Formats: sequence, C-alpha cells, structure tokens
Amino acid sequence: MGVAIEIDFFKVMQQIIIIVFIPMLAGFLTRKHFVKKYGLKDFKQNIDPKFPPLSTLGVVGIVFIAMALKAKLIAASPGMLFYILVPLIIIYAFNFFLSSLVGKLLLPRGDAIALVYGSVMGNLSIALAIAINAFGKEGESTALVVAVAYIIQVESAAWYVQLTNKIFITSLT
Repeated sequence: MGVAIEIDFFKVMQQIIIIVFIPMLAGFLTRKHFVKKYGLKDFKQNIDPKFPPLSTLGVVGIVFIAMALKAKLIAASPGMLFYILVPLIIIYAFNFFLSSLVGKLLLPRGDAIALVYGSVMGNLSIALAIAINAFGKEGESTALVVAVAYIIQVESAAWYVQLTNKIFITSLT
C-alpha cells in the first residue's frame, strides 16, 4: 500500500514461539497427562475425539470476537475489507498452487496432500505473529487480518478437498 513496514526478525520469532510453539507444547503435555492418567486406549476412545470440536469452537469464538470488536471500523470503511481480502486470497492461492505443484512432482499422493494441508494451514499462526509485529498489538487491523485469513483458510481448504482427486489423479491399475 505504498508504505514500508520494518519487521523485527527476533520479535517475529518471539511471537511465533508464543503463538505456535507454546500452545503446541501445552497440547503435547495435556495429551501426555491424559494418556498417563487414563491409558492410551481410553484416551483415544473417550477423550481425544473431544479436542477437535473444542479447538474449532475456540477459534470460531476468537474470529467472532475479533469481527465484533472491529464492527464499527468495518462499517465506517467497508473498502478496507477489499485491501485485506485481495492479498490474503493471492497468498493462499499461491500457497495452494506451489505446494500442490511440489507435491505432485516430488511426492506420492498421500504425502503430497499432507504437504498441501500442512503448509497452507500452518500459515495462519505465522501470519498472526507477523501481523502483530507489523501493526503492533494496538494496531486496528491485526485482529481483522487474522479473522479474515481464518475465514479464507477454512473455505479454501473445503474447496480444495473437492479438487484433490482432480489435482492428484490416482491410477486405477
């Protein structure tokens, strides 16, 4: 948008540690605790299936709150959504294209699909760390960028599922 943004590498790494690695460590320790307490079989049957819906509910709640907090800003300047949507759509499209191409050329079908989802879906937390560093914690756009990115990520993943068999054609032999 015609403005150079200085990004402090160490602050970005600090934010990635806080946003990505600490929750990952907390999840690992939580799983380890429940497996030790209930056993692997009981954990997999009774406890493990409850985590994905709770995680999704938490993320949707965060997106809802972020959008609600920025409702006045969006209403005052709806064109701002265009400036947020276009770069995000380009980034996600490029990520899907590049990881699909690399996967298709270098990996077996299952690994290629895992590469696509692993690389594209992992971008949201990294984007959050960069947005916080670029806009500052008080930046009006940080929460909005991440909320819109999450919406694009979920929708594009759902569309990609429908294209997977066309992109990664399986032979019937």
